[in-house]
Amino acid sequence: MTDRAQKVDPNADPVHVAIRDLQKAYEDAPVLRGVTFDIFRGEINVIIGGSGAGKSVFTRQLLRLERPDKGQILVDGEDIAQLDDWKLVPFRKKFGMVFQFGALFDSMSVFDNVAFPLREHTKMSRKEIRDRVMERLATLNVAHAEKKLPAQISGGMQKRVAIARALVLEPQILVYDEPTSGLDPVSSRLVDELISETAANFGVTSVVITHDMASVFKIAHHVSMLYKGVIEESTTPELILKTKNPVVADFLKASGVNMG
Repeated sequence: MTDRAQKVDPNADPVHVAIRDLQKAYEDAPVLRGVTFDIFRGEINVIIGGSGAGKSVFTRQLLRLERPDKGQILVDGEDIAQLDDWKLVPFRKKFGMVFQFGALFDSMSVFDNVAFPLREHTKMSRKEIRDRVMERLATLNVAHAEKKLPAQISGGMQKRVAIARALVLEPQILVYDEPTSGLDPVSSRLVDELISETAANFGVTSVVITHDMASVFKIAHHVSMLYKGVIEESTTPELILKTKNPVVADFLKASGVNMG
């Protein structure tokens, strides 16, 4: 565990990000139709939904890669939905992103991949960068691969390197985009364990965008289902199994979930 492991402040608002009536349309075709739910501090928040539900569009709004048409994205109580790029800078530092396929630079070593954000966005010395990078790699059990290229390590190790890179700027919120997509069941469960370990070791708020229902019931503290641009239900994994919402129940059953 790092000496800066971000343990959750018991006095902080348990809601880290509050989404309120978030709307987004493209050429008058609405995708997000009024998304409202909470993302809880220090916990693993999983967002599920089928293809076309709006998960990718929601992610772009959450990270403020796009400006929503309407609604609020309250991060620590401050609305970032309509801020301009300059005012967004301090809020963007609160977010880290783990892309679906890692998105590592093929021509850079593991060390240089993780060091890249520090070199681009800080004025840290070479020693400070090395210390920070090696600490992250060690915590994620990939320090021995620091000199290797991404192609020389396994897919699971690449995921660990991608998480190390996302954590190196010490974000408070870590967003995972379909982290088990394209992986076999054994590798998928290893990634689930990695997400849980990362949340525990670093105290980050985790947002996992997925359609992998096995992940939901292995790692989630909270589950929110996005369907046709709205949140149909946002609750615990235990309670979603008891849902009375037919849309949610049909999705779970179609995904092979035993509703008991």
